[in-house]
Amino acid sequence: MDEVMSVLRQEFDAEEGSFLLRLRGDLEWDRTAFTRLERAMRAACQHFQGDQKLDRWVAEGFYEVATWVPSWTSHANFPRPVPDSYYEDCIERLGDLADWFFRGWPNYSEGSSWTDL
Repeated sequence: MDEVMSVLRQEFDAEEGSFLLRLRGDLEWDRTAFTRLERAMRAACQHFQGDQKLDRWVAEGFYEVATWVPSWTSHANFPRPVPDSYYEDCIERLGDLADWFFRGWPNYSEGSSWTDL
């Protein structure tokens, strides 16, 4: 879990090579960096699923990613990855992960699997 938390800290702090830094600074949707972020967020959701108390920095990170990324990339001229369905699926996934993290359970039925984007 230490590795997952390290990835989340790097991503949420928008450190060098992070998805958020590339998105904000370069206006580039880095698919590899997004996958790294999404997988770390998913692992954190699984790990913290039953916890009643959450670290503030992790909660703030989930909130910021779920609200800021869709807002930042919503401008019509923002260069989105193709196909459009990939981008739309990613935005939906960020919201689903935040929902899972804060509620403590996924919005999907038991037995459903999370596919990689």
